[in-house]
This record gives sequence, C-alpha cells and structure tokens, in this order.
Amino acid sequence: MGLLPNIHEPKDLRSLTLPELEQLAAEIRQFLIEKVSKVGGHLGPNLGVVELTLAMHRIFDSPKDTIIFDTGHQSYVHKLVTGRQNFETLRQEGGLSGYPERAESVHDVVESSHASSSLSWAEGISRARQLNGENDRWTVVVIGDGALTGGMAWEAINNIAADRNRKVVIIVNDNGRSYAPTIGGLADHLASLRQTIDKVRTHRAYEGTLDWWKDRLQNGGMPGQMVYKGLHAAKKGIKDWWAPQGLFEDLGMKYIGPLDGHSLQHLEEGLLQAKNFEGPVIVHAMTEKGRGYAPARAHEEDQFHAVGVINPETGLPRDEPGAQSWTSVFGEEIAKIADERPDIVGITGAMLIPVGLKEMATRHPDRVIDVGIAEQHALTSAAGLAFGGLHPVVALYATFLNRAFDQLLMDVALHKAGVTIVLDRAGVTGPDGPSHHGMWDMALVQSIPGVHVAAPRDADRLREELREAVAINDAPTVVRYSKGSVGKEIQAIQRLHDGVDVLSESPLEEENQRDVLLVAIGSFAELALDVSERLRAQGITSSVVDPRWVLPVPRSIIALAARHRIVVVLEDGVRTGGVGSRIRQEMRSAGVDTALNEVGLPSEFLAHGTRSQVLDRAGLTAQKIAQDTLAQVLGTKVPFARPLPGQGIPTGQIPQL
Repeated sequence: MGLLPNIHEPKDLRSLTLPELEQLAAEIRQFLIEKVSKVGGHLGPNLGVVELTLAMHRIFDSPKDTIIFDTGHQSYVHKLVTGRQNFETLRQEGGLSGYPERAESVHDVVESSHASSSLSWAEGISRARQLNGENDRWTVVVIGDGALTGGMAWEAINNIAADRNRKVVIIVNDNGRSYAPTIGGLADHLASLRQTIDKVRTHRAYEGTLDWWKDRLQNGGMPGQMVYKGLHAAKKGIKDWWAPQGLFEDLGMKYIGPLDGHSLQHLEEGLLQAKNFEGPVIVHAMTEKGRGYAPARAHEEDQFHAVGVINPETGLPRDEPGAQSWTSVFGEEIAKIADERPDIVGITGAMLIPVGLKEMATRHPDRVIDVGIAEQHALTSAAGLAFGGLHPVVALYATFLNRAFDQLLMDVALHKAGVTIVLDRAGVTGPDGPSHHGMWDMALVQSIPGVHVAAPRDADRLREELREAVAINDAPTVVRYSKGSVGKEIQAIQRLHDGVDVLSESPLEEENQRDVLLVAIGSFAELALDVSERLRAQGITSSVVDPRWVLPVPRSIIALAARHRIVVVLEDGVRTGGVGSRIRQEMRSAGVDTALNEVGLPSEFLAHGTRSQVLDRAGLTAQKIAQDTLAQVLGTKVPFARPLPGQGIPTGQIPQL
C-alpha cells in the first residue's frame, strides 16, 4: 500500500525514520503527478515543497502552532498530510479547494490566495498569542514564488523584527531559477559548517553574551564604543562572507540558511534551531519548482506552475487546442500597437506570460517592466510614466486590481494620468475559487471620477476598444475581459452615434415602444441574445445592446431606456454598485422612470467550480433570466415593467420583506 494512505494527521509523520520519510516524499510526488494531471492545478510549486512540508509538520505542532502559506497554491502536500487525500475532486464543485480552506480542516488558516499578505497575518496572530499568554505556540509562514517582492511583506517584517520575543518562523521557499542547486562534496561541507554556525548563533546564551558585551563596551566611554564598532563590523563582514545574510539581519532578524530544501535532515535541523531560538527567525530553503518531474523541470516558461489536464508521462496537454483565448488576442494586439507607438510601455506584476505581454516583451524588451507582485507600485509607477510622456498599459488579473484601488484613485485618476489598465480573467473564473473570481472590478471603479471602462464582447471588439483606450491620454482607462476562449463573433446591426452597438431588435410595437431593453456587458452579449430569443418565443419584444464602453454611461442607453417598458442589465460582476446600479442612477438623473433590473453576481464569496456551474448557482442562465423578465413584463414579479397604454398598474404579488 505504501506509506501515504496511513498518514491521516501530522503526528503520524513523527514516528517515521529518515528512509521512510524519503520513501513518503517519493510517494507524494508520484501521487501529485498522477492526480493533478487528471484534474489540473498547481503542480510545479507543490512538487517543490514536499520535503519542506514534511519537515515543517514534524518540527511544529499544527493546529496548535499556526501554519500559513503564501501563496496558498503551495498547500497540496499540506492537505495530504492533514488527512485530505481525495484529489479526484480537486478544484471541482463540491471537492477540495486548490487553496487552504477553513471549512476543510482546522489546519487551514488563511484562505486568500493573494500573495504577500501572510506575514501581516503572522504578525497579528503571533501578537494575539503573546497578549493571550499563549507562549508555547509558534506561528510559521511558508512564503515564496515571488511573494517577497510585495511591499506588504516588508511592512510586516518591519513590525515582526521589532519584537525579539515574537515566536514567528518565516520559511522562505526560494525556488527561483537564478539560484543554482547546491550539490557536490564541497557544497555539502559548507552546508554542514553553516549548520554548525547557525546552531551557535541561534542559541539564547549566544544572544545573551552578545548583549552583555554590547552593553559593557558601549557604556565604557569612547574607547569601549570604538572597540564595539570595530568588533561588530568585523563580525558582520565575516558572517556576510561566510553565508550572506542580506537585509534580513539588517532588520534585526535571525537568519538560518541557505538550506537544501530537499534534504529532510538539513531542513529539520534548521527548523528545530529556529524553534529553539524562541524569537523571529528567517529560514532560507532552496528548492526546485517541479522537483522530481522531468517535464516540469524542462518547461522553460514556468516549470508547470499551473497545468490543465495533461498526460502524466509526457506533460503534454490532453485537450485539443481550442478557440483563441482572450489573453492571446490582447497579447497580439498590444504588440502591434507597441510597434506603431514608441510611447507604449507594458507593466506586469510577475505575470508576463499569463497576462499576454510576452510577445511585446520579445519585440520591445526595454518597454515591458515586471515590477514583481506589487500592484500598488505598478499603478503609481504608471502614473509617473504617464507624467513623463509615455502611455503605460498595466496588465493584471482582475482580482488583483482590488489591491491597488487607492493608487488608481489617488495617483492615477486624481492626476488625470493617461494609463490603460487591462484586466484579464474578469468575472467568474471557476476552479480557483473566491479569491480569484474577478467580480469586484466594475463595482470598485464606479466611484472613480473620470475613469473610462470598456468590456469587449468578442475578439474584434477587444482589439478595437484596446486601441480606443490607449488613445485617451487625460484619464485612466480600463479594459476587462473573461478567462478562457473568446466566443463567436457577434456582429452589430447598428452602431449608434456614441459607440453603442445594437445587436438585435424586435419589430416595433404600437406607441413606438418595445417591452425589454437588454443591456449586455462584455461576454454576456451571447447570453443576452439567448434571453431575447426566449422572450420572443413568448411574445415579448426586446432590444439587445452592447454599450462597449460601460463608463461613462452612454447617453443613447438612457434614451433607449425611455422607449422600453423595462431595462435588464446583464453583467459578469457583483450587482451591488455595479453597472446596472450606475445606469439606474443616470436614468433617474435624466428623469427616466423605466423600471430596471440588475442581473449579476451576488455580493458573496462564490465557491469554486466550473464557470458554468458557478453562473448556474448564481441564477445567471438564459432560462432563469428569461423567466424572471417574463414575470416582470406580466406584472407578477418586481420590478414591474411600465404598463402598456390602457393597462392598469400591475397588481402582482410583492414579496414580503
């Protein structure tokens, strides 16, 4: 059977011998390759943290000791050793989350998969332990995959380092390919020497002796202070020559490492030293992303950071190539625009390939900037670039715009900076769950003065609206689109004077009025056309329009609203404060009293599943929307459509609140 089926909780690891642990590590890697290849997920990062996770759970006592992952995509091995081995349903509706989730296990704490926040969590948790007198509990953070490039991490380290008694162990999972693996006899010898030195340096007696000499020499007048400064400089120079401490010790934190992140013995020794120090410690572990899986190690782009369904033998996708993705359409077009305009500069936050800037970077390497996981810096830097006469295009996942709202508001919009923000994976994204749905962006930016927001419905509109966006140089522009493949081309039957596309119209009824105005935002155009057809089958007339630019609200939308009995806005974002509510406000300001129904996502954290499953749970299906709209037109469901001439006010059942 192997060892893995007998591991139900972390304490089951503690009775295993070193050879058994090495066997278990091999079993876990094989398990991950077999299971993740069937369902997709973050394979490379988890193959790299097998030994690290085992060592951590043997030295620390979860859940008494709190373990935090930054980011949570590194937690698959943690799930396995805490009793969750049903990976057949990983990232599928009703199955295991791809990130830590409190509902799954007491061993999971931080659910958000946004990077660089773990150390702030650790600072708060460890301070709470301290204030509560729980001095036998450690807080352990595994941070890696670039998360230390985020400024928030360093804000937290600054606070953690200020308290020398804080029981925080920060494990830096360093899998960057710029570091060569430490192999060979000389490297092993140096590693053992570093271990010996770390054992001395992390002993409390060592700290006490240093403090005693420091006080004696600094209080010994000018000669003593000069001796102290000289000895301190010599000590620091020798340490940095022997094992560079970087800026960790400059902040006042102990540093252990670098350790071989695939040596259980070295990891356990280093983590035990960190634990025994009983103060804040950085443990630097060198790991390999995709460890033990040749196709991942050979993958130049990201070493299988995230994969779809693949052949486990070859690592090649099992699915046939589908339609063109939204990301690739953007990538091709922004590269063409950059060819034409030398003022275009691309900015990415550690996601050059996922957001589609690779082609532009290949053609214009000096005009694509990767700022790391630092969206706040990206937006303010973009404002500076705009001031300098350039037009920056900041490409992000929609969910990560949340992190830079203040900078978009106060640095970009307030200064009327010509910055284009391209939001990939907007709306419901599916299997990555609540923290990855890009459903907040339209509601967030509604309150920003002067912002322009475009939501293309197909590939041609993305190309068109991107070019329109970069032509605006006195205000921020946002272009948002969905995850995955672009749908079919949807041709307009008419473009109105302000750029609104009319996609379909029923023949006019008497009094120059149709029943329903369907306002389709972005990729929901196809859904709106489906709803229109269902209404037509029931004798209900409608118009379907795509605003193209949802902000500012086009005046023609307001005029059309006055000529319909009810307006239905379909948006792939939260209803609360969304596009529908903004159109309602504009209608009221213009004196248009047509009823309006906002059809969008509830203001909830939506569990993972496929995109269609999540939309179905939220009631965003053509059948449900058509049924509700029909009831509103007939006057049996609020909001009631405007009555036809000669009809009385609808007397349908109003729900009791």
